[in-house]
Amino acid sequence: MLFLLFQLGKDRYALQASHVIEVMPLVAMKRIPNAARGVAGIFNHRGRPVPAIDLSELTLGTPAVERLSTRIILVNYPDETGTNRPLGLIAERVTETIHRETSDFTEPGLKLTNAPYLGPVLMDRHGCVQWVYEQRLLSDRVRDLLFCELWNKRHEPD
Repeated sequence: MLFLLFQLGKDRYALQASHVIEVMPLVAMKRIPNAARGVAGIFNHRGRPVPAIDLSELTLGTPAVERLSTRIILVNYPDETGTNRPLGLIAERVTETIHRETSDFTEPGLKLTNAPYLGPVLMDRHGCVQWVYEQRLLSDRVRDLLFCELWNKRHEPD
């Protein structure tokens, strides 16, 4: 299986590449007032507003550093009805992929109830890589607010 690697702080993480729609450069965001921690804003993707989550801010409490390798990873995220909606994930050092079997990842022996998106880990010559389940990143409340906010923006009267 192919995985896309990225960093949060000094630690490496992986997303299943088959869940990635596109990796794109960091673009300007329209901030959403009073948004939850980690919500970077919305951006224009082919004429549609798409919400973006700053993975560093969401997980570590500090925004991602704007580097040449900081990217938006576009994934499908199910809304409250199960309909897939595009969601941008801002991450640093999105520069490589790895091929690994799912069996190469093992449970870390630690279960964090407030971080259900953290999966098993892989140990390699550079250290540890943790699998991130992108479908579990947002609480139901944040998911509903994000996608509801976008729906309302598209349907406001002129």
